[in-house]
Amino acid sequence: MRAFDAMVKGERYWINDPELVEIRFKTRDLVDKINQLGPRDELERQELLRQLCGRVGEDVHVEKPIHIDYGCNISFGDHVFINFDWTVLDCCEVKIGSHVFIGPHVSFYTAHHPLDKQERAKHIGFAEPITVEDNVWIGGNCVILPGVTLKEGCVIGAGSVVTKDVPAGMLALGAPCRVIRKATDTKE
Repeated sequence: MRAFDAMVKGERYWINDPELVEIRFKTRDLVDKINQLGPRDELERQELLRQLCGRVGEDVHVEKPIHIDYGCNISFGDHVFINFDWTVLDCCEVKIGSHVFIGPHVSFYTAHHPLDKQERAKHIGFAEPITVEDNVWIGGNCVILPGVTLKEGCVIGAGSVVTKDVPAGMLALGAPCRVIRKATDTKE
């Protein structure tokens, strides 16, 4: 089995597999082009984003700089806004729904490394997907960890480290992130 196939399935794989290294180089080439564009080069940015990612819906705006591992494992719905300095380790699928807002300095990490030091020294990795459903808002400086699903309409407070799924329509925050209450403008 190809290392790429094992990686996207969440199985253990050798991180330095030549095919994976080449994909990462090609991705970084595209990311560098995006990051060098001027603020008014929106059409070119959209075209490069479509080349980089698996799927890009309508009205997807991603501020630069961005930092992405593979790109092909990322999909966007429609009407998505991502603020400055987004980092994505997309060794597995990263699915972002529609009407999603992501604040500045947010990181998505699908990648894991073995806890055992001998295995880790062999450059073995594995991954779990991240899913952001529709109408989610993620505040600035958040970290979304492997295997997390942010359910429809939830809000993640700034500075949170999200280690587990967040239910639909809930406000969650903290490190580790915990559900506080319903995501409404009035406390219930």
